[in-house]
Amino acid sequence: MRSVSGRAIGLGGALAAALVLSGCNDSSYLPRDSRHWVALSPEIQSKMTEMGLSKASPILIRAYKKESELEIWKADNSGEYKLLKTFPICRWSGQLGPKKAEGDRQVPEGFYAITPQMMNPNSSFYLSFNVGYPNNFDRQLGRNGSNIMVHGACSSRGCFSMTDKQIADIYALARESFAGGQKAIQMQSFPFRFTPENLAKYRADDNLPFWKNLKEGADRFEVSKREVEVAACNGKYRFGPPAADANATCTTPLADDAVTVAAREKAREDEIRVAELTKAGHKALKRIYQDGDQHPSFKHTVFASVGSEHVSRASTVPQGVSRVAEVSQPDALDIGPVDVPAEKARGLNRQQLLALAHRERFASDPAAPASGAPSGGTAIASAPASTPAPANTRLAETTIRPVAVPPPVQATALVAEDRKGDRPAFYSRWLGSLSGLTANASEATEPTVGTPAALPVPPQRR
Repeated sequence: MRSVSGRAIGLGGALAAALVLSGCNDSSYLPRDSRHWVALSPEIQSKMTEMGLSKASPILIRAYKKESELEIWKADNSGEYKLLKTFPICRWSGQLGPKKAEGDRQVPEGFYAITPQMMNPNSSFYLSFNVGYPNNFDRQLGRNGSNIMVHGACSSRGCFSMTDKQIADIYALARESFAGGQKAIQMQSFPFRFTPENLAKYRADDNLPFWKNLKEGADRFEVSKREVEVAACNGKYRFGPPAADANATCTTPLADDAVTVAAREKAREDEIRVAELTKAGHKALKRIYQDGDQHPSFKHTVFASVGSEHVSRASTVPQGVSRVAEVSQPDALDIGPVDVPAEKARGLNRQQLLALAHRERFASDPAAPASGAPSGGTAIASAPASTPAPANTRLAETTIRPVAVPPPVQATALVAEDRKGDRPAFYSRWLGSLSGLTANASEATEPTVGTPAALPVPPQRR
């Protein structure tokens, strides 16, 4: 009898071939081996033991684009989910808002189901699994697109991209839950945490009605800590148990069970708080990204890329500075997210929104370099006002992105020297340390992921 993970292996080749066609298609620079059998990291195993959780129990995933975080929740013996770990997202692309069409670079928002057949152990983005976009709700609205993944490699074209080390743990958690009998993993993907502050800030966004629909499901999970029952009904999500009456329609009110009542009360309290914040003068804003973002923890990382999509890896970096193997469109990260007054953004297309974001950023930060233009110039990443950021540079076709927040001690001295006007010396030393940079991926240094003491033996097919 073949195990769940064994069946997933057989699907890996077909999924890998499909990925070449669209979505976050895999490149071919990482070898395919037995990494999908690597054991859970000691950190995760220790945390589960501490929380009294079994590795075979179900998991649930929640992702937040604005905060660039992905949460793994795990069920206890009673079926209630507990937060196991929050992973910082290394890269996501697009803007806040749902995915609507193939090639729009948008990361989906909604409720999705991940089945064992969606696991891809042969991914060249280290490991990956499909999130299940489009779902029934998306199809009712005519939305399309394919191969939207959670994967490694820190490169996104509409995917949730993690580091290789992170995806190894996330993949192993899913693998063990499927082996324990879980039929599908619910993934809840949101534009941001549905706090009153975020809802007040982005209350004029065109996506607000859709986001409030998502919040209904998010509230049900937060008051119950149970997987949310989801259905698509006339282009809207409907949350709660199916109606017992066979003649019930989409407009039939949900039964007033304990979860429905608690979620309704939470929504009422949040609306009161939003009204208070609005009355207190919170401005309605529109958040604009050049192309997505990453968690602030990665701002300490030196990235290297060649061109807009193809990436290579630095063999060495300044001492004390961490390294991620690759990142897609690093220049798109440099300008950082910009909140502009909602009234100024109303009716603008994508290019006009990007131009507005740059005007607003440079108006509020005169020291920001004028090279940070939507057309592809290099700009510094956003940083707190009290922390000046180092300048950037470009060498031939290779973009080197220095950190934009206080770096470790060794790098700080170099940044200070640069601020005194000794830019050539600073960059000659920095770029000299990156002399191993190459666009030939086969010669690049493998990311540091860690090798477990022993690999579990895959089940024998019978």
